[in-house]
Amino acid sequence: MLTLLKDPRVLRRDILASLVVFLVALPLCVGVAVASGVPAELGLVTGIVGGLVVGFLPGSSLQVSGPAAGLTVLVYEAVKEFGIGALGAIVLASGLLQLALGAFGFGRWFRAISVAVVQGMLAGIGLVLVLGQVYAMADTAQPSGGLGKLAGLPGLAWDIITDGTTLTAFLVGAGTVAVLVLWPRFPDRVRAVPGPLAAVALATGATLVLDLPLAKVEVKGLLASVRPPGLDDFGVLAGVAGIGTLLAFTLIASAESLFSAAAIDRMHDGPRTDYNKELMAQGVGNTVCGALGALPMTAVIVRSAANVQAGARTSLSRILHGLWLLLFAALLPAAIGVIPLASLAGVLVYAGFKLVPVKELAPLWRDHRGEAVVLAVTAVAILVTNLFEGVVLGLLLAVVKTAWEISHLHVDVRELTGGRLVVSVTGNATFLRLPRIMEQLEGLPKDRPIELDLSGLRHLDHACRISLENWALRHNDAETEPVRLLPPAAAVPRARGVDERTTGSGAG
Repeated sequence: MLTLLKDPRVLRRDILASLVVFLVALPLCVGVAVASGVPAELGLVTGIVGGLVVGFLPGSSLQVSGPAAGLTVLVYEAVKEFGIGALGAIVLASGLLQLALGAFGFGRWFRAISVAVVQGMLAGIGLVLVLGQVYAMADTAQPSGGLGKLAGLPGLAWDIITDGTTLTAFLVGAGTVAVLVLWPRFPDRVRAVPGPLAAVALATGATLVLDLPLAKVEVKGLLASVRPPGLDDFGVLAGVAGIGTLLAFTLIASAESLFSAAAIDRMHDGPRTDYNKELMAQGVGNTVCGALGALPMTAVIVRSAANVQAGARTSLSRILHGLWLLLFAALLPAAIGVIPLASLAGVLVYAGFKLVPVKELAPLWRDHRGEAVVLAVTAVAILVTNLFEGVVLGLLLAVVKTAWEISHLHVDVRELTGGRLVVSVTGNATFLRLPRIMEQLEGLPKDRPIELDLSGLRHLDHACRISLENWALRHNDAETEPVRLLPPAAAVPRARGVDERTTGSGAG
C-alpha cells in the first residue's frame, strides 16, 4: 500500500473513494442498528471497527466491513431472547471462532458451501427483513416470527388506511423506497450522491419542513452506547439456544464475507483475496465488536462494490471510511436524531428485496431445477422456523440432492440361450437407489438361472452390498441353480453359499 501511495493520483482516488463509501455506509449502519433493536450508535461502532481495525489487516484489500442487513433478523431475535448485554458475548465468541477457523485453514472450505443454500439463506433473511420493516415503515410494532408477520399484514393494511399518523409514516417510508428504486435512472452527476444517503436526506428534509409527527432515531452518544459484556453475559453460551445463535452468527458472517470477497475479486485487477487471512481479519473485527458490545460485522457487498466503483486502489480507502464514521459519530451525533425511523425502514425494505434473487430464479429453475428447490426450501424454512434451522435444513437438502445426483444407476436385463438371465448393474449403487434396485431384482422370475453382474459398478456401499448378497442367497427356488454373482473387484467379499466367480475386470 505504501508503494502505491507514492503516486498522488492513487492517494487522491483512495480518499475520494473513502468519502463515497462513508456516505453509503452511514445510513446503512444506523438503519441496521435500529432494525436490530440496539442503539443507532452501535451500528456506527461496528462500521468504525470495520474500517480502523479490519482495514489494516490482510485478506482482501478492497473489501469493506461493517454491520450487514443479512444479520439483522438474527441479531434482533438474539437481543429479544438474551438481552443486549449477551449480544456482545455472542459476537466476541463468534469472532474467536472465526479466528480459529482461519488459523486452521478452514477459510477455503466456506467456498464449498452450496451457492443455492447461500442464496436461499439471503432470500429468507430478505423476506423476513422486508416483512418486519414494513411494520417499522408504519411506525407500528412488528409481530414475532415470519408467520406472525405474514398473518399481521391485513391488520397493518387496515391501520394504514384508517389512521392518519400511520399513513403518514408509511408514505415517508414508501417514498424512501421509491427514491432508491428510481435513483439508478437519474443522470450521472446526480448519482454522485449515494442512493441511500439521498433517500434518507430527502425523507428527513421533508419531515422537518412539513413538521410531520414521526418517530425519530434515539441518540444516546457514542460512549454511552458502548457496553462491554460482563462475565454473567457469557452464561448464555452454556445453553443450546446460545450455542445455536453463536454457530449461526459464525456461519452466516463467514460465508457472506467470503462470498463477497469472491464477487469483489471479479470486479478489480488487484491482489486476490487470501480466504484464510480474510476470515481471520473478520474474526479480529468481531472480537473487538463483541468486546465493545456492538453489532456483528461482515464484509458487505454494497459498500465493497461502491469502493471499487469509486476507483479505490489500496486498503487506505476502507481505513479512511472508518475514520470519517468516527468523526461523524463524535462531532455530529445530533444529526442522527433528526432521521425518521420510517425512512431507515424503507432503506432496509429495499435492501431486503435486493437479497431475494428474483431475476435468477427462472433461469435457475430452467437449467438447475434441484438447485432452485434447495434455494426455495431454505428461504421458506427460514421464514417459517428461524435462521439457524433453515440453513441447516438447506445444507442437509443440498447434500442429499448431490448424493442423489451422483448415484446414477442403470439395470439392464439380457436373456441368453437356454433361458439364463444376465442382469448388469452399472453406475453408483448407494442406499439412496436401493429401493429401485431391489424392486427390479425382486420382479425377476424365480425359476430361471440368473447371473448378477456388478463388474460395471464404480461404487457399491455397504447397504447395497448386504441387500444384494441376501437377494442372491434367497431369490431362486430350491430346485433352480443359485444366483451367480460377479462383484466389482475387491468390493464384495465372498458370501457363504453363493456361487461366485471374479472376472478381474471390475472396478473397485
